[in-house]
Amino acid sequence: MNTDCGPERSYPFRRGDAPLRSITGRLLVNGFGLPRGLLGRVGGRLMAHGNAATERHAVAIAAPAEQEVVLVVGPGPGVGLAAAARRSAHVIGVDPSDVMLAMAGRRCAPLIARGRLRLAPGTAADTGEPDASVDVVISVNNVQLWPDVPAALTELHRVLRPGGRLVLSTHEKWLPTDLGTLAATAQRAGFTSVRTWTWDPPTRMAARAAQLSAVRT
Repeated sequence: MNTDCGPERSYPFRRGDAPLRSITGRLLVNGFGLPRGLLGRVGGRLMAHGNAATERHAVAIAAPAEQEVVLVVGPGPGVGLAAAARRSAHVIGVDPSDVMLAMAGRRCAPLIARGRLRLAPGTAADTGEPDASVDVVISVNNVQLWPDVPAALTELHRVLRPGGRLVLSTHEKWLPTDLGTLAATAQRAGFTSVRTWTWDPPTRMAARAAQLSAVRT
């Protein structure tokens, strides 16, 4: 459905907020937010199973062509990366977690060896990619971890070429705001043709997803 973009609202769950300062919050960050150590490896395995359907669904929505450049932000253990690199010969995965980059590298080793995929440290707000250098940006279950959502969307707009496509998906229950506010923020970053909707993965392991697509003009 198309959203009715209302007034700007704040994003309540930023890094450093009280929920993330608790012991439970730190465990969740180490396992899923910025995975590290044993907890990060366990979290990566859980993400690979629980997020697989949504990762592949996001790639199907973006529908990258063979020669299009695809940037996957926060690919985690690499399920979505692999799906994207089977469609496109030019896929880039950026993640701030060394544990996730290593897991994605192992999962996608044949695709990396064929030159269809490369991995690099980076975040949504600092991808390290040149201006107007990619055709598609995909990010799954990552928005809720962005410390500054407006800055991240501005960065993703910067790296997309005119006509480039953005697809975001995250667990609806973890979305740090409502979809209407997220859509309005994307519009303020310069995106057009912004659409939002929810999607129920065909598996009990995954929660309902809140999703957004937009175009860089």
